[in-house]
Amino acid sequence: MTKKILIIEDEQSIAELEKDYLELSGFDVTIEPDGESGLKRINDEEFDLFILDVMLPNVDGYEVCRAIRGKTNKPVLMVSAKKDDIDKIRGLGTGADDYITKPFSPSELVARVKAHISRYQRLVGDSLMENEIVEIRGLKIDKTSRRVFVDGEEKNFTTKEFELLTFLAEHPNRVYSKEELFAHIWNMESVGDIATVTVHIKKIREKIERNSSKPQYIETMWGVGYRFKI
Repeated sequence: MTKKILIIEDEQSIAELEKDYLELSGFDVTIEPDGESGLKRINDEEFDLFILDVMLPNVDGYEVCRAIRGKTNKPVLMVSAKKDDIDKIRGLGTGADDYITKPFSPSELVARVKAHISRYQRLVGDSLMENEIVEIRGLKIDKTSRRVFVDGEEKNFTTKEFELLTFLAEHPNRVYSKEELFAHIWNMESVGDIATVTVHIKKIREKIERNSSKPQYIETMWGVGYRFKI
């Protein structure tokens, strides 16, 4: 089945270029020129991935991303001319799976779109399969249905948060550097910013730790990286 992508971008030339490259790769692409019309489209239709410009008229990309996360866990890629780490952190903090800085090559965008859709499909899995469960001290990770429970209470995770938590939980007591985690989870060595890892660890801790300042699951090894304690 053809995958549907929604681009919300107010610069028409950029939106059309993205659309052309994605359609050449077999995707069904829809464009909306601002946040308000984008939100309406999101409420009316189902999409497999969203590409959001940060600086949108009426409703900005951050607000659109939060609205998407209230509806679905499908991948979200944010695109912006803003290069500062604080902007990337804010974008990822609203639930985006990736943050791409302009200018970028259309082929890079296509590669990231394919990677995120493929990864999401693997995470969701086949609903007919027996659920694969990782369970550690009150933390339950259902890999098949992509659900996380803490002491019986379900927590909502983005695709990348879920994958990072699952990877660490399946490799307990081993220390991973930020660079190693970035390469494992984002599969784009030397492309992107390892600050992404720090942001995602923070968001995960907020959801699974009773006291995120004194984590019982994901431990920071200062100057080295992170490990999952059992």
